[in-house]
Amino acid sequence: MPQKSDPFTSSVWLRPPRTRGQQPTLGREQIVRTAIELLDAEGAAGLSMRRLGTRLGSGATSVYWYVTNKDELLELAVDEVMGEVYVPEAGDTSWRVGASVLTTGTRAMLLRHPWVIGLLGVRPNLGPNAMRIGERTVALLSEAGFAGLQLSHASSLLTSYAIGSATTISAMVTSMRQSGMSMSEIAEKLESRLGQIAGDHPHYDKWRQETGTAAYSPERIWDESFMFGLDRLLDGLELWLNRPDR
Repeated sequence: MPQKSDPFTSSVWLRPPRTRGQQPTLGREQIVRTAIELLDAEGAAGLSMRRLGTRLGSGATSVYWYVTNKDELLELAVDEVMGEVYVPEAGDTSWRVGASVLTTGTRAMLLRHPWVIGLLGVRPNLGPNAMRIGERTVALLSEAGFAGLQLSHASSLLTSYAIGSATTISAMVTSMRQSGMSMSEIAEKLESRLGQIAGDHPHYDKWRQETGTAAYSPERIWDESFMFGLDRLLDGLELWLNRPDR
């Protein structure tokens, strides 16, 4: 029985680059971008080396010149979309604004490419875009006063918040597409059900009526909720930074 490879030590980023030799006509960038198109349309389960080769019109030969398997291709795709996340350089803005831009950008990227969520932590993110994000994040939080493991904890807190928000919304959007209804249609059906059971949940119904949440679009509620939570996270981190006993 073949031995399974370690997902960390077998990372594509740890493998020496291939010599040019008989390099195929198709470049790695084109292959990765096409893979991302498939992933955005059908998720990780819809990507295969054969399907990618067919879409490229070259079979899988060109793909295998750059990667040895699908896992390595996914690593390249994840790092490529991470290039969409902007992190301000330390000194260009306040650490709060920089952290907000980072967290908001991470969430937006994950919503555009929800297949990334299931791949985070599976293999090390050592590609150039991931390392750029890490480098700028460390510089930004270091300038704010975070150090050592506390810096790692603060960064992890912001990243986890972005991932959590994107995971929930992506699941809802997927369900909406499978149902064939718009989010407004789904909300209308839920509103009808909530009205039927209002008597069993008086506190919730009173709050719902007072706030008029039914009049808000789900997208607006998602975005406002995310920004409210992000501001409170940053408030907490700032409070911790200013503690005299820290």
